[in-house]
Amino acid sequence: MATTSAPGKPDLASLRIHDGQRKGSQAGKRVLTILLVLLLLGGIAAAAAYALRNTKPVVDVTTVTTAETGAHAALNASGYVTPRRRATIAAKITGRVTSVHFDEGTRVQEGQLLATLDDSDVQRALSSAKADRDTSEAAIADFQVQLRNAELELVRAQKLQAAGVQTQEALDNAATAADSLKAKIALARQQVVASKARIDEAQQAVDNTVIRAPFAGIVVSKDAQVGEMVSPVSAGGGFTRTGIATIVDMKSLEMEIDVNESYIARVHEGQRVDAFLDAYPDKPLHGFVRTVIPTADRQKATVKVRITFDKIEDFILPDMGIKVSFLEDAPKEKLGAAKPLATLTQDALRDDGSQKIVYLLKDDHAERRAVTVGKTHGTDVEILAGLNPGDIVIVKPPATLKDGQAVEVRK
Repeated sequence: MATTSAPGKPDLASLRIHDGQRKGSQAGKRVLTILLVLLLLGGIAAAAAYALRNTKPVVDVTTVTTAETGAHAALNASGYVTPRRRATIAAKITGRVTSVHFDEGTRVQEGQLLATLDDSDVQRALSSAKADRDTSEAAIADFQVQLRNAELELVRAQKLQAAGVQTQEALDNAATAADSLKAKIALARQQVVASKARIDEAQQAVDNTVIRAPFAGIVVSKDAQVGEMVSPVSAGGGFTRTGIATIVDMKSLEMEIDVNESYIARVHEGQRVDAFLDAYPDKPLHGFVRTVIPTADRQKATVKVRITFDKIEDFILPDMGIKVSFLEDAPKEKLGAAKPLATLTQDALRDDGSQKIVYLLKDDHAERRAVTVGKTHGTDVEILAGLNPGDIVIVKPPATLKDGQAVEVRK
């Protein structure tokens, strides 16, 4: 039964929203929201496309270099700087060190005094030998005086015997006395010779207490101090040194390289090399193979190669690590063969069908250029035509890069 409102009061039921009307309103709002989101996304996409269309690709560039006409590396290896003349100086006798006249890094000349040993004992032996020589020489002088008197006695005895005044026995005794003195003089002279031999021996022992440099070089190790005992042979107890110093002839420095035996066929005597010290990688060195040692190391499967420096610089030191590139012999040019104009990294090349192309940088724009390539050397390739040294080329050009497109060089 319908209800009626009281007269004069507002009808509130007429303002009520039915369920159907409420559902229809919510659906409309959802549609409107979706349309707004789609419009916003479309605007963003359009703005991004416009921005990307006007953005310059950022690229890296490189400069085309002049083609190298020399040899290229056939093999790379490493090794050390070693001297051909290195000596550990030792004493010829056992003795106590009394003085040392060098230190590490001292430059010495051939024959320069390095150290001395205690020579008191050998000096006494030398003095004794000299005394024996002097005694023998004095005895010779005495015997010669006696011999002159004996010869006079013999002459008188001969005259007296001839006159019949003296007996034959007296004459024989006088002759025997003269002959005996001659024998004593000969014996004394031999004793002088023996004494001189002992003097030479003692003098050599004294000289052995003085240690000198056998050749000119630099002292790289100081192995003994004043007061220590040194000996040419090891005493076994650890208290006796066997060396005084180690000297290196810096003019004999060379490279000693271990080459894998699988690649030794690429190395030969006289072959040119480029080298870089680990300590000075920015200072190139040059040399040539002096010899290939005719034996292999079965443990390391390597063969030693000795290389002579073209010039020994002052900064080259023994036992420094060094890296070496063995260069290929310069190939003979074939008649009519194209000579490379330039060298370029392979990262700048792109394939366009059967052609090789690059993109040059011209006034902040990419310019397509077809090129003719030759041999490759590591990461570089020879350019036979299409480029000149000094041209600026884009490295690793984007796949979307077009001829004439504006680009920006990466800073």
